[in-house]
Amino acid sequence: MHAVSKLRVLMLPKWYPNRYDDQDGDFVARHIQAIAQAGAADNCLQTAVVFAAVARGPLPTLIDVETDLSGLTPTWRYYYRARPTGLPWLEKPVKLLLWLVCMGRGLRAVRQHWGGQRPDLVHAHVLFRAGVLAWWLKWQHGIPYLLTEHWTIFQPANTWQLGWGKRKLTAWLVRQAAAFTCVSEDLRQAVARLGGCNARTAIIPNVVDTELFYPPTQPASRQGLLHVAAFNEQAKNLSGILRTVARLRAAHPALLVSLRIAGYGPAEARMHQLASELDLLASGIVAFLGKLTPTQVAAEMRRAQTLVLFSNYENLPCVLIEAQASGLPAVATRVNGVPELMPEDGSCGLLVPAGDEDALAQALLDVLQAPADRFDSAALRSAAIARFSYPAVGAAFLRVYQQIIPEKQLS
Repeated sequence: MHAVSKLRVLMLPKWYPNRYDDQDGDFVARHIQAIAQAGAADNCLQTAVVFAAVARGPLPTLIDVETDLSGLTPTWRYYYRARPTGLPWLEKPVKLLLWLVCMGRGLRAVRQHWGGQRPDLVHAHVLFRAGVLAWWLKWQHGIPYLLTEHWTIFQPANTWQLGWGKRKLTAWLVRQAAAFTCVSEDLRQAVARLGGCNARTAIIPNVVDTELFYPPTQPASRQGLLHVAAFNEQAKNLSGILRTVARLRAAHPALLVSLRIAGYGPAEARMHQLASELDLLASGIVAFLGKLTPTQVAAEMRRAQTLVLFSNYENLPCVLIEAQASGLPAVATRVNGVPELMPEDGSCGLLVPAGDEDALAQALLDVLQAPADRFDSAALRSAAIARFSYPAVGAAFLRVYQQIIPEKQLS
């Protein structure tokens, strides 16, 4: 059954790919793309994105805008100056005001694009500002909002960064939402511990492009370890991986352990230095690949034998999902949402305690020395398609939309 009129959904993301970083918030962009594709397939949905952020470079004016009407989801990206006043004590409130101005302009642009019609639903992706604006639109115009959360700041290791006010605001915005979705059950529980409970809650995971990530035609050619993550040492603990690889290389020279590292971030120079000190660079054991495109990451996954992720905390790492779509087993830490991706039966790889380099070394050794049929590449991929593909995730969001606005027929 098709919709009598299309449901208009306004997307308000905290993070989104932009002119300064095309991978910033790419997991949010994939959620939105999945929703738009599902809506287009049933001809039941219109979506639009309004995003605003501080400029990371000079602007010709106080505010700049990029408008993209070419895809399924018309998008307005606004940028405002990082130092609009030159007065340190005034910068923060002025930048908040500029963000509000940008969002106001975006809302008017979307309404004009929709022929004067307001959205039927606001979908805010990640607290806080987007959630507050979504609540204001509910209060001002009676538009319900859905809140989707990805942020690791709500994990117990990070909640110290939230003051009393933001904790209360989190709980209130979640309760006020027409529905609440999280990428993992663990994150739902973390938000609930802060009082953020909603009767209409769903776990909708991150998305993987299963047409881009797929197994190699010759699995026997796979070799070595692969690590793909931002260089955020507090979260990802890449130094622990480097130390473990150095130990394995010394203890098992015949194993030919190698590690390829894809990513970028603040700890990059420090990790290069550590790898050099451990004699991993000159020997060619470790290669830093820098920032890769998704296509390049997919190619790396087809050449690797094992993905390694030694994080101290996570939500639902996209890289583990991409590995599964690529038929690639992983060694990862048993933290937060990771066990929701990697069952204890070892079918997707091995889990180790966070920070335990001895356990990491043994798990890597076990996987690298495992027989060829230890992991079922086809089964890994099949499960990823069923749970994490664009159609699967898009359909899950449409079911939530249908619960919020049942008068719209979305399937």
